[in-house]
Amino acid sequence: MAEHNDLGKWGEEYAEDYLKKAGYIILERDWRYGRSKRDIDIICKTPDRKTVVFIEVKTRASEELTDPEDAVDRKKIRFLGQAANEYVKMQDIVEELRFDIIALLGRKGSAKIEINHIEDAFNPLLL
Repeated sequence: MAEHNDLGKWGEEYAEDYLKKAGYIILERDWRYGRSKRDIDIICKTPDRKTVVFIEVKTRASEELTDPEDAVDRKKIRFLGQAANEYVKMQDIVEELRFDIIALLGRKGSAKIEINHIEDAFNPLLL
């Protein structure tokens, strides 16, 4: 597996641990429908169980190029919206929906790892 794939996988695991510690209930990891490349990194419920949250995790080893959250562009938001729509229909979701971004700076074993959880980061219906 390429180094950037390893970093991304580690970032998703780190984000999942962070969410669990914050009381979120993890429903799915790396969820995709059919053969689509449109996946959702983490699907979870808020601690109060009133909202289903679709989370895109972006991990960077450093800030050299751009902030991790800047990698969530209009195309990615559109794909996330399409995948979330399929999930909602398949699971008969009736709860509120939210789209978050978790941006990580660091790498496995780093002494300093920065995490930025951006709640309600975007609404794919507004594109």
